[in-house]
Amino acid sequence: MLVSYDGTDFCGWQKQMAHKHAPEKPSLQETLEKALEQIFRTPIDLSASGRTDAGVHAVGQVCHFDIPEDRKIPKDLCWALRGHLPDSISPKAVWLAPRQFHSTISAYKKTYKYWIWNHHRPPALLARYSWWIRRDLDIDKLNALAAHLVGEQDFASFKSVGTEVKHTVRTIHVARWSWRRPGLLEFEVTGSGFMKQMVRNMVGTQVELVQKGQPVEKIKEMIEYRDRQKSGPAAPAQGLFLRRVYYPKALDSQCRKL
Repeated sequence: MLVSYDGTDFCGWQKQMAHKHAPEKPSLQETLEKALEQIFRTPIDLSASGRTDAGVHAVGQVCHFDIPEDRKIPKDLCWALRGHLPDSISPKAVWLAPRQFHSTISAYKKTYKYWIWNHHRPPALLARYSWWIRRDLDIDKLNALAAHLVGEQDFASFKSVGTEVKHTVRTIHVARWSWRRPGLLEFEVTGSGFMKQMVRNMVGTQVELVQKGQPVEKIKEMIEYRDRQKSGPAAPAQGLFLRRVYYPKALDSQCRKL
């Protein structure tokens, strides 16, 4: 299932355990699972391509679930879900996938985008979807910094404490800045995978280096340190969007759209 969502009112993708310190906001996973359970009348265990953090949005999150063979699938499942979901979550398309498909394990790369409203006045309509920076940012210098992120490298300097990973080596295929429209800066990054808050740490580091007038080579030094304490702060969550998740064509071709 392909899903888009506004992450503002959620504690993130992952379902949280019920305890006294549990977040007040619901998770996207449990919200979608409850909606699917209303339709299929069976417990649903929903897996996603990745766990977006609290406040992070998605244009193209991919998730999957199994249902018993005797359950009838509505002719338009996306429409059927609408009555069970808040307006901030929108299922966009559904496929019947082969058994070997797994939304997390089968993905081989992802694209994220980050928005910065770079203007002397704050954005009213983009406040939930961008980071407001009043001082002018040099896009040429940002792109020079981004160029150092491309390639296979150890990105331990951009991994926040949280989900454990086997290693911190990732391949970044694309990292670039552009003006989406006057005042709205967009950072696009495509990679083989991303660790917890990795994109936000990349964005925050690049912005800090530009604002402090540091040389472009400084980001290369930060990467080589392989130490989170040596890089910059994380950019706010609200500017980040999961744009697209990529799967092998051989697997895609076995999926039948409903």
